[in-house]
This record gives sequence, structure tokens and C-alpha cells, in this order.
Amino acid sequence: MKDRYRAAELQLGHHRAKLVPGFRIRPNWSGGRFWYATGDSFAFADPRSGTHKTGLTLEQLTAELGVEFPEAGPVEALSPDGRRVVFRKGYDLWIRVLETGEEMRLTSDGTAEQPYGTNPDQASYKMMTRRLGLPYPPPMVLWSPDSAKVLTQRIDQRGVPLMHLVESAPPGGGRPVLHSYHYAVAGDEVLPRAELIVFDAATGQAVHSKGAPLQLHFASPIAYGDAWWAGDGAAYYLEPSRDMRTLRLRRLDPVTGEVTTPVEESGPTRVDARQMASQPPNVKIIPQGVVWYSQRDGWGHLYLYGEDGVTRLTSGEWAVDQVLHADDRHVYFTATGLVPQDPYLHQVCRVALDGTGFTRITTDDLDHEVRVADDGSCFLDAASTVDTPPVTTVRDWDGTVLMEVATADPSALKATGWNPPERIKVKAADGVTDLYGVLILPHDFDPDRSYPIVDHVYPGPQTKRVSAAFDPGFLGYDGEALAALGFAVLALDGRGTPGRSKAFHDASYGAHATAGHMDDHVAALKQLAETRPWLDLTRVGVFGGSGGGYAATRAMLDHPDVFSVGVAECGSHDARFYHPLLADAYMGPLDDDVYERMANQTYADRLTGKLLLVHGELDDNVTPYLTMRLVDRLIAANKDFDLLIVPGAEHLSLGYEFYVIRRRWDYLVRHLMGEEPPKDYRLDPVVFTSDMFAG
Repeated sequence: MKDRYRAAELQLGHHRAKLVPGFRIRPNWSGGRFWYATGDSFAFADPRSGTHKTGLTLEQLTAELGVEFPEAGPVEALSPDGRRVVFRKGYDLWIRVLETGEEMRLTSDGTAEQPYGTNPDQASYKMMTRRLGLPYPPPMVLWSPDSAKVLTQRIDQRGVPLMHLVESAPPGGGRPVLHSYHYAVAGDEVLPRAELIVFDAATGQAVHSKGAPLQLHFASPIAYGDAWWAGDGAAYYLEPSRDMRTLRLRRLDPVTGEVTTPVEESGPTRVDARQMASQPPNVKIIPQGVVWYSQRDGWGHLYLYGEDGVTRLTSGEWAVDQVLHADDRHVYFTATGLVPQDPYLHQVCRVALDGTGFTRITTDDLDHEVRVADDGSCFLDAASTVDTPPVTTVRDWDGTVLMEVATADPSALKATGWNPPERIKVKAADGVTDLYGVLILPHDFDPDRSYPIVDHVYPGPQTKRVSAAFDPGFLGYDGEALAALGFAVLALDGRGTPGRSKAFHDASYGAHATAGHMDDHVAALKQLAETRPWLDLTRVGVFGGSGGGYAATRAMLDHPDVFSVGVAECGSHDARFYHPLLADAYMGPLDDDVYERMANQTYADRLTGKLLLVHGELDDNVTPYLTMRLVDRLIAANKDFDLLIVPGAEHLSLGYEFYVIRRRWDYLVRHLMGEEPPKDYRLDPVVFTSDMFAG
């Protein structure tokens, strides 16, 4: 069993790149050329000349680029020309010229309730920042492309209620420490606000937006990527209404502060500019107008708002995923739903600005992860599937391969016992809707044996659980680790998750309890077992964190005849006491009866199986009180359960993974597999660095 634990540890995300050379290439573009890190060395590539050099030292890389790397600190925002940085002192903003060290103060009246260049408290991750040894996160600022101006914000938290966390074992010893911070929850009348400001980088002169302050459901538009500088010299930002059913594109004139509204759209449910919350918005300012993303016809498509009105650019029962680039003739984007056998595979496409000439640039049956050159001349393309390692190339916008960059080698990964996940297609509980996911086979799989099953859940509704690519993503590594322990692992995107049609996603609107549809998971398990007798439906467990912690608990309460063992980490068990973004965007206006039905503690008396609840006491995102409210009802219902509160841990037990992951594995091995875990096994700690703040 100890060997299985070691194999499981090697599946975790921080080990994957070491086991699969060429697996994940993150280009740093500079004038159409790029460099990337390869372990302890660097690589440089110039698609125009065909040059590709690997194994470079930092000095050699600098020589290839012909520029020196500016020395900016981890909490400083570097200008595009590399000459200045913006940084914070206390609650105010400053600029420093790197060459001379000269500093200029931009603001002088910042306070704890009205700071400059920050997210509101509720989105500042102060506990994580402290763990990284930083005084604060990097400032929330956007440099203009010419390095002449800085867009930032002043947060106003006056009137926003406080949330409190108690640190029972502070690092310096002594009495417990109270951490209080502003944190709005669903239904609160007062949200944090943000006033946008443009500063001249040379003089420090401020131009304040004349638009109304922005209500912040969670973080600021700068943090979300919902604010940017455009080619016309103006700053643009997206502003949703409080109920998230109206979305406005605002244009801020950096000289006058005047704010106009080029595009506004409303709908009966959430109106958004992207498929998933983690993506950049699908809005692009071009000389011909505004390329705008909308699900108004039930699918995610593009429209051009120009001087002559609105031109529809794309249509059909498929969805635009991400706008990549535009020139004077075309818009280029990735889309899903174009490969019949798998609606989640990303393809690169283009369409003319008059809505004609739709073309698939990639025409295979692979998933394409794309990163566009800074000058728009080409793109880096990693093409893969869940069982096909990525081949990374540079292509032009006709799809021609300009350069072969890398072919991932999974040999060392396979040597750990890893099996490629099986892409699966099943029917939802309605018997009609097709669902997709992965089934991960146990290491050393033998079809003549019987295997316990773990359903690794994340129900959205703001993101999906399963990646269609070889890279299983942040949520996927934990599932692959469980397979190394000897479990069959299911990961499924049920109804109510994003990435497909508007109706598919809206299946969870106003009904958080059905986000991801655990009845879909039950239906999938039964269908899979019909053709795979080695799946033991008498031993089914469920595990998830955050929204997955909510869903894992809900699965235990709603389907006690199916799920007998569950692990729920930092679960968002009651949306009434979580930040308003989730509630306003995906649940609708606060209604006590509706939200009570969505809260897990309402059904605490249904628990029959073995349930482990885990939460970090310093989780300033999903606060530990959401778990403790569930605990209170479980006790009142006289239910047995297990509870682990981790002193000093933040959301997802950051910094304590070595212990929490091991306890998760132990619980499932002991209660679902019926075996005894290895004694005193200790995982290597994850090393956290400041670059984790970057994207």
C-alpha cells in the first residue's frame, strides 16, 4: 500500500511536468518570438527564422532576446517598456523609475476602508499572501500599452459587514488572533464599490472616472480581466448589474474621465461575456466596432457592433469558447461543439467581419489549447486528447505549421502505473441528454477484479470539472491520484455546468442543489457498470473540494443508497453566507425558502454513510462557518461523522496539502476499499511561490 501512496503522490499537479517532458509549454512572447522555462533552464524560439534553442542559461536567453530582464519585485507592476513599476505603500500607490530609483507618490489619502490599487478584502486572499511571505498581493493596475498611463481603482468598503476568522495557533505563539475583514454575503444591501482612476505615469496627474462606482460581487474588473486598454487609446470595462442579468460595456476616456456605453445586453438569467469564470471575456475592440459575445439565441456566438448596426458573425448549435485575435478582415477564435463525437474539443476557427466565410483552421479531432503571439502574427498550439499527449507547434492563421516545438513524452508517467483516462459518453438522468466525462482506471487494472469507485465531483456552475485535453487541469490531478491508490474514478460534467448550450448551463440557475446534477452522476454510474462488471456499485464514494465539497455532501444526503463514503473539503454548504457572486450570478435574488432548500444542513438528518468534513480555519473565501453550520445540524440530528479543522489553513488547505490529502486518501482507503492505510506516510509539501498570483 505504501508503494500505491507514492505512485498517487506522483500524479499530483506539481509532479506532472517533471514526469512528462514537453507537457506544458507557457510562452512568454516578445515581438513574435517567445521563451519558456524547461525545468532549470530556458528555451527560445523565433517562428519567423525557425530558430529553436533549448537548455539555455538566463544569460544565454538574455543574449537571444537582445534585452535585459527588468528587475521588478513580486508585488510590483512593471510597465510594458520595462522602465517603471507601480507598487503599494500601506493603502496608497507609488511609481518608481527602475533606472534611477526615483519614486513618486500617486495617492495620499488611502485608508483601510478605502484603499487604492487593491481588491476588496473578500477577494484579497490575505491569508495566502501571508503564507507566501509577501506584504500584499501585486497591485490591481493596468498599464497602457505605451507605458504612459496607469488604470487602477479605489475600493470603498464602508458599510460592508465584517467577517471574522480566529487563528487558534498563531506562528508566534500566544493567544488566538482575530482576523476581521469586509465580506459581503448573498442578499447584503451594501457591496464593495470601486472608483476607476487613470494616472499619468510621468506627472502623477489623476483623471477620475465620471461613471458611477462599480458594485463588486467579489473581485474588481481588473482582477477578472474585465478591464483593458484598447487600440483607440481608451480604457474599457465590463459592468454587470446587481442581479447579473444585464451586462454593459463601458468606455472610459482617459483624458476627460467621461464614460459611455457602446454595448448593453439583458436577459432572463445571467448575461456573461464568457463560457466559464476563469476565461477572459470574449469582447474585442477593433476599428470596425466591438466584437461582442452573446448567448441570446441559446448558444455562445459573436456579433459585431459597428457604425451600421449589429452584424451577426457566427451561428449554429455550437459555441464560441475564446476570442483569440482580429485583423482588418477576420476574427479568430476557438469553438466547441464542432467535433460530433465530443462537444468539448476546442477547434481554432475564423470568420470574416461581415459574417461570411466561417472556416475551421484546425480540422482534426483533437483539443487545441492556444496562446497568441503578442504581435498577433501566429499562435502556439498544443493539440491533444485525454489519452493523446500534446504535440505543440506554432501556426499561422491559415493553420500552417511554422515550427515544431515539442512532443510530450509520457514514458515516465506510464512507469508509475498511470493509465490514460477513458473518455466516456452517457445519458443524463432524463434519459435524453448526452453527458461526457472520463473514467480513470486503477493502476495495475485487471478486468477480472472488482474495484470500488470514487466520483470526483465539481458541479460548477462557474466552471466544469473535466478537461478534454491531456492535461487534466487543476481539478483533475486529485482524481488521477485516487486511481493510483486502486480506485476506479469517475469525473463527469452533468447538466448545469458551462461549456455547452445556454439551456444546458441554466439547468442549475436558481437551483444550486442541482448544479452538476448528482442524479446524472448516479445514472452514469449505473450505465457504466452495465458494460464494465468490474465496477462495484456496492462500494461508491464521492469526494470534492469547495463547490465540490458542497456537491459531495449533497450526494451523500440525496443519494444515500448509492454513495456510502464521502470526503467534503472546504464545502460551500450554504450560499446565504457566501459572497454574492455565486448567488447573484447563478441562483437569482435571495429567497429564504429557495436558499434554505439549497443548503446542505437542511437535510442533515438524511446522512447514513461515512462522511469526513474538512475545513481550514483561516479560509477567507469559503469560510469555515459554512461547514460548522452543517456540523451543528448533524449533531442535532444525532448523526455520526468525522471532522477535521486545520489550524492556519486557507481555502483548499493551501500549505497543508501534505496532511489533508493523506487524510483524504486514508479515509477512502479505509472505509471504501476496506484496507488499512500505510502507517506514518507523509507527502512532500508543495512549495508555494509568488508567481502563483500570475494567471
